[in-house]
Amino acid sequence: MPYRLLADATMLLHAGFLVYLVVGGFLAWRWRRLIWPHLACAAYGLGIVVIGWDCPLTHVENWARERAGRETLPSSGFIDHYLTGVVYPAEHLLTAQLAVAACVLVSWEGVAVRWRRGRPAEAAPAR
Repeated sequence: MPYRLLADATMLLHAGFLVYLVVGGFLAWRWRRLIWPHLACAAYGLGIVVIGWDCPLTHVENWARERAGRETLPSSGFIDHYLTGVVYPAEHLLTAQLAVAACVLVSWEGVAVRWRRGRPAEAAPAR
């Protein structure tokens, strides 16, 4: 039971990583400090897609799944198991990847615009 919970928790963390990858830059429009973890998240996501880096969350999930007596993720990983063919058709994987990249780039452009404008002047303290 604890290994199954760990596998499920890792799956949720995986999903959270992907959601943050897509929307993290937009969150940085409001909370500037979130841009730094988003840059790291995007760089790692790009490394996984372009270079073929392994995702440590996949290893943790597979480890827990094996110990729970469940089937491991396919060698192609989390996205192919949970998203490709489920959320979007398999033949549109590149389109989905480009859409994520576009969201990230648009969000970063918004961060740059907001940073160039600066913060609104704060009201003078009451005397």
